[in-house]
Amino acid sequence: MTSPFLELVKSHASLLQQQATPLIESLAGYTLPRRTLPADNAPVALLFSPHPDDECISGALPLRLLREAGYRVINLPITLGSNPRRQGERSDELARACTWLGFELREIESGGLTHISTHARLKEPESWAEKVEMVAKLIAELKPAIVICPNEDDGHATHIGTHHLAIDALAHEGHACWLAQTEFWRAMAHPNLLVESSTADTADLVAALACHVGEVKRNPYHLRLTSWMADNVRRGAELIGGAGVAAPEFAFGTLYRLDWFDGEQLVPTKQRHIMPARGNLLDLFTTE
Repeated sequence: MTSPFLELVKSHASLLQQQATPLIESLAGYTLPRRTLPADNAPVALLFSPHPDDECISGALPLRLLREAGYRVINLPITLGSNPRRQGERSDELARACTWLGFELREIESGGLTHISTHARLKEPESWAEKVEMVAKLIAELKPAIVICPNEDDGHATHIGTHHLAIDALAHEGHACWLAQTEFWRAMAHPNLLVESSTADTADLVAALACHVGEVKRNPYHLRLTSWMADNVRRGAELIGGAGVAAPEFAFGTLYRLDWFDGEQLVPTKQRHIMPARGNLLDLFTTE
């Protein structure tokens, strides 16, 4: 007997094979949309991206902060990847992706940082302290209301190193703010926030991710992003809503861990939110 879901599965498989078509060759030629950036005095959400493309993968919350609450979203690329021959191209691709989304782009230093890992943090303390100082100066300048960075167990050395760099720099500066931790290479055990992305926002995240042409040629992250976001809704429904509850009706979401950083350390919050596209995003950022 033929499965009644055969055509559904075939259609999904076909979507995930688009990297084999000439479409991939035209991604760099996208006409970038014109975006009106928020005012310079708007509140800042500072996005720590371990690599170019992470700003898109983790971009659901910052994109909504930009579009719904008027935040300046400033992307801070921590590295430009591990392949020196690709770093110039990756920098250009990153600029296009940020322009597509309306994110501002700041460099810590030309070419990005290197040796961002817990090993470097422990074994190269002087070099690590210099990197923390550079990032702390940017935090002092930008005064972010919200910082977005990977969680401390994200399954990739540079992602984990980026988490510690963000925390160390915030503590060095004594800066208090909301901290939204992200996941990608390993699922968080205790997320407390599921953020819906509308179909329009999701399409923009996919398009921006597709601007990273070299990366999606070797691994079509852009084509798989919607599947990952759909699975986040499955997980988030019960991790945040409670075991056995009905899943939200929306299709695409991203999971975060939202806590308060008091200038010295993380202060875990008790809040748990499923934030639909029609919800008031600023309700998340209130003290208990």
